[in-house]
Amino acid sequence: MAPVITPVTTSPMMPDATTVVIIGGGIVGLTAALTLAERNIPVVVLEKGRIAGEQSSRNLGWIRKTSRALEDIPLAQAADRLWAQMAMRVGSDVGYRQAGIMFIARNEKQMAMHENWLKGVNAAGLDTRLLSNSEIAMRVPGGAEKWAGGIFTASDGRAEPTLAASAIAKAAMAKGAIIIEHCAVRGLATSNGKVSGVVTERGEIRCDQVLLAAGAWSRRFLGNLGINLPTLPLICSVMRTKPLQGPANIAVGAPDFSFRQHQDGGFIITQRGALDAPLTLDHLLIGTRYMPQLRHARDNLRISLGKYFLKDLAMARRWRNDRRTPFEKVRTLDPLANPALNGEAMSNLSAAWPVFKQAVMAESWAGVIDVTPDSNPVIGPVASMPGLTLATGFSGHGFGTSPAAGQLAADLVTGHPPLIDPTPYRFERLISSH
Repeated sequence: MAPVITPVTTSPMMPDATTVVIIGGGIVGLTAALTLAERNIPVVVLEKGRIAGEQSSRNLGWIRKTSRALEDIPLAQAADRLWAQMAMRVGSDVGYRQAGIMFIARNEKQMAMHENWLKGVNAAGLDTRLLSNSEIAMRVPGGAEKWAGGIFTASDGRAEPTLAASAIAKAAMAKGAIIIEHCAVRGLATSNGKVSGVVTERGEIRCDQVLLAAGAWSRRFLGNLGINLPTLPLICSVMRTKPLQGPANIAVGAPDFSFRQHQDGGFIITQRGALDAPLTLDHLLIGTRYMPQLRHARDNLRISLGKYFLKDLAMARRWRNDRRTPFEKVRTLDPLANPALNGEAMSNLSAAWPVFKQAVMAESWAGVIDVTPDSNPVIGPVASMPGLTLATGFSGHGFGTSPAAGQLAADLVTGHPPLIDPTPYRFERLISSH
């Protein structure tokens, strides 16, 4: 089960028309809605289940520039600025703390990866620095391992997924946005070759523009329109401890665990070196696009063929707009946490920082991450479907960059000068003949 988010009372009524419809009530769609509402542009957000019910409330809450591709750093830098203003902007605490993020290496090979990354992003002007083992011990005391070194970005931080999306949704509604839960979008309406509305399970809404921010569901939705968005699922298992006097306020990522302090004094922990990779039909259809990633990350993937494959296979890939869709049959992707992975994380962490041997688990959960072949999202228009813009495929980075990603998407939907250069995120880069 996902962590419980701060409750939000959304609209029971659906308008006949608006300017922009956003499909998906995750944090990126909600931030886009807030931006549009602040600009007095009528916007309706349609969510098939509950807002932030999937990965937007299930992620780790990390906000980082460290280890991002060079072309992705401007978005993360813009997100830093927007996160720092978010509490004032929405009139509510979102748990944002610029406490820093540290990645640590067990051997010289791992350390060389951090060193090479830092050299490669030198032009970005980050405050990132390399650390020795003694500097790691100074920042995160009480450790029992000797590390080959680490890398630390003081301006990285965190926010609370259970607070942020709700606060952004409430602020967007206060400024005029309409958010409707339990209302699945079945398809798009078009006129003269352009999007003219969305068809929902409750009827049609006319609009000028549509923003698809549907996370792991985006590939299936677009597939019904004949648009091939290459994304594959990964499942991340997470646990939260009860309050504990931990070693530091800094978030720490090691090769086989990570931890960061939760607002209640507990810690959010995951097995950073392992993700469940359930096979699906899409692996046969587009799996070759991911071979470079697979070669790089094979040891971090727990590949399996089982219930997830059968459930995915049973979901329709084509449907008519007057028929019940997969989005109505499965309102929320709610995979079970993998207790073995969470157990590994806690065992590895406790060996490195023995204070965690005292930790008591408060809850655990898992979430589905949609991953693109280059691990960068798509934020931009679909040339073959005028009036449709995408903000999806965030590959596990969506929460951290959400304020900037949502604003950039809103810019592109309305022709506003873009927050940053959107070129790295254009959809066309992923269009392929295979």
